Amino acid sequence: MADGGEPTLRQLGEFPMIDRLVASRRQPVGVSVGPGDDAAVVATPDGRVVVTTDMLVEGRHFRLDWSTPHDVGRKAIAQNAADIESMGARCTALVVAFGAPPDTAVARVQELADGMWQEVTGFGAGIVGGDLVASPQWVVSVTALGDLDGRAPVLRAGARAGSVVAVAGDLGRSAAGHLLWHKGIEGFDALRQRHLVPRPPYGQGLVAAQAGAQAMTDVSDGLLADLGHIAEGSGVAIDLAADALEPDVAAVTAAATAAGTEPLSLVLSGGEDHALVACFPDDVPSGWRVIGSVVGGAPAVRVDGRAWAGSAGWQSFD
Repeated sequence: MADGGEPTLRQLGEFPMIDRLVASRRQPVGVSVGPGDDAAVVATPDGRVVVTTDMLVEGRHFRLDWSTPHDVGRKAIAQNAADIESMGARCTALVVAFGAPPDTAVARVQELADGMWQEVTGFGAGIVGGDLVASPQWVVSVTALGDLDGRAPVLRAGARAGSVVAVAGDLGRSAAGHLLWHKGIEGFDALRQRHLVPRPPYGQGLVAAQAGAQAMTDVSDGLLADLGHIAEGSGVAIDLAADALEPDVAAVTAAATAAGTEPLSLVLSGGEDHALVACFPDDVPSGWRVIGSVVGGAPAVRVDGRAWAGSAGWQSFD
């Protein structure tokens, strides 16, 4: 038995664990076959399916001495759902593959699943299946499906000179939280939690698509890095206004000072907030704020007309 008398994955077994995880879960409309068969069946009203997948590896993407299993579950869902949002689609269903050591307590796996279900319930989707395997450490792999409801997808390509750049959601909070955790700085509880559980602006991808967004992405690797993909895909330059980022800078300044770093760098280079950033031809919809403009020239992202000398964002293999 694990600590506290709970059985482990080895003791309970794969299929009893799966039965426990899916018991009493309610699937949304559009899922005609959920967990329990060889595959799920999900309606595709649009006739097309938006698909994304992402993986979290213990020690690389999360730490269980910082995060609860519930936090990890929410984060795994949020980062995938944000990718669906950034295409202008509505996330409808997700499948989850989970690996863990055989001596992992069943209760911790249940807590992980509870966190996932809390997150998907918030935007009306369901977890329709997955897999459970033995692994040297925790690995969470999520595949998310989305529906465009008849609209064209919003790609990274499509931004045009003269358009405005706008963001929905917050920037720099997760990076500030990570720095606080990494340096062992106490306090700043809200920022520390924002690193563990991001808050994508659910529903704003659809809002942006309906408002005529030309290009869109979510801020997973860092504002500069992710806008760089739009600049390259669209063949344009993007100029950010530092003054327009002041609300984000102000929100992380005290933490940045405590950690000995520049607050603007957290806002420009920090990832995992999963805010949405998009280019619009003119006015931006409610819930969005302008932070820059699209200009002519070779693909680049500048700040107040100048190249940023610091890091642009996360690199997977650094």
